[in-house]
Amino acid sequence: MLDLMIIMLERVGMIVAVAFILTRLGFFKNMIHYNKLNRKQEVTAILFFGFFGIIGTYFGVAFNTVTHQFNSVAIEIASDEAIANSRVIGVVVAGLLGGYRVGIGAGLIAGIHRMTLGGFTSIACGISTIVSGLVAGAFYQRGKDIKPITAFAIGAFAEAIQMSLILLLANPFEQALSLVQAIGIPMILANGIGTAIFLLIVYNVISNQEKDTALQAQKTLRIANQTLGYLRKGMNNDTALAVCTILQRELSPSAVAMTSQTEILAHVGQANDHHKANSPIQTQITNEVLKHGELVVANDRTIHCAEEECSLGAAVIAPLKQRGETIGTLKVYYPSEKAITDVSVELIAGLSSLLSDQLEIANAEKAYQLAKEAEIKALQAQISPHFLFNTMNIIVSLIRTNPDKARKLLTSLSYFLRQNLEGTTAIKVSLEQELQHVRAYLQIEEARFVDKLTISSEVDECILNEMIPPLTLQPIVENAIKHGIKDMEKDSIVNISIQDIGAEIEIRVNDNGFGIPPERLSILGSTQIDSTIGTGMGLYNVNRRLIMTFGEQAALKFQSEYNKGTCVSFRIPKMEENS
Repeated sequence: MLDLMIIMLERVGMIVAVAFILTRLGFFKNMIHYNKLNRKQEVTAILFFGFFGIIGTYFGVAFNTVTHQFNSVAIEIASDEAIANSRVIGVVVAGLLGGYRVGIGAGLIAGIHRMTLGGFTSIACGISTIVSGLVAGAFYQRGKDIKPITAFAIGAFAEAIQMSLILLLANPFEQALSLVQAIGIPMILANGIGTAIFLLIVYNVISNQEKDTALQAQKTLRIANQTLGYLRKGMNNDTALAVCTILQRELSPSAVAMTSQTEILAHVGQANDHHKANSPIQTQITNEVLKHGELVVANDRTIHCAEEECSLGAAVIAPLKQRGETIGTLKVYYPSEKAITDVSVELIAGLSSLLSDQLEIANAEKAYQLAKEAEIKALQAQISPHFLFNTMNIIVSLIRTNPDKARKLLTSLSYFLRQNLEGTTAIKVSLEQELQHVRAYLQIEEARFVDKLTISSEVDECILNEMIPPLTLQPIVENAIKHGIKDMEKDSIVNISIQDIGAEIEIRVNDNGFGIPPERLSILGSTQIDSTIGTGMGLYNVNRRLIMTFGEQAALKFQSEYNKGTCVSFRIPKMEENS
């Protein structure tokens, strides 16, 4: 009995080999991760585990019940022989991992094969093999791993069923009893241990694969997080050096380099004495990557370094692309080609795609910023003719009645337009400049509304150096005068307030005019309005520029009551808050 136990445990080596093979198969990974197989995968699983059961039969030993000697398993078994085997392991594992159908299917294949070998236990062993698949399927739990101790118990129980069926079905009974007494306990223990070891190995390998994948993903995300801030500035010597330093620290290769289409941008690690930044690309294989845009693995025969004693024996060279065009390369060096694994190649391929995407984002952000600035300039330019038209009407009306005043207004207009022109070349101006701009405008408007318009202001002098988009305040004041108080005969008031409220500056323009109808108030500033009395273009442009410059929180806010007046306000962050 002890000799048979040792022989059976020696066969466990075969179990280990099969377990490792199994972890590489696609259908098995679906069984582990998803517990769901399609028809083709289910058939594959049945065939695999059925074949595993057959192998377990042939790896057993033939036991002669008369001589009590062990022999190798032959194609046919003598009438007084039986097989001590590990067939049940494959069938039980099939049922535990795949359920009834896979367990019974594998049991049928292995069981029918056992019947064809003959021997006085062939029928009993064949039936018990099928029953083993059925029993294991009963313990199948979707989405749950089988613990090794449970696997041992199920494997041992399935083998115990086989011993029982041999006693019930095999003839003569005395021969069957002698067989079970000789091989029963060793086979029950060996198959229970084999089942537990099989699943333990499978789960351990799968777990390690998942850990390796998680570590690679974690490393990739860490690299992405570290490199993003640099590549947003584009690809140049400084950003390439920073990225290569990060990759050298994270990947620990011999060296890391980045090139443009013509020269080395940075090289970090070994051989930096002759692989220098700003020197021309030295190798033909790098030019091939630039030409074809495909990753290559270079060895000591294809690197062709100009330095004969160069310590860099191999490299993975991956393209860096923008808009589908190769603009440079990422080169990760190793001491020899043996040091480059498939995992390394996949990781570097992923990193080159990641870095290319970051360069695309940087390019897109730059384009967006240029478009944003262009739109701001366009919006600012739209305001000048709008104001000029109104101002020229005032001056024309004064030329005949008061030429001196018209001349002064032209001087004010000249100053205003000069400031307006300067505003179209600047993104922001100081609040003091903006106020001077408004005052030049008001000098013109006060000439129009003689003894009718009163302008007041409440300005915190400490914040006049804060910055604001040019031509922001004047259109709001203009709107108050043109629409708010235009029909008032007297006592019209416009108040300008600029106040420090902590982290922000609040700017308000109040008038005591007739107010804004509710149906217009809800859309004012958000769109242009079809109207005979005004389109709201000035306020729309101001609102657009505030939002584009400071965000949605800086949008214009409107409060208005009929016959009481209107307040237009907005808030902008202080410079230190917005920097």
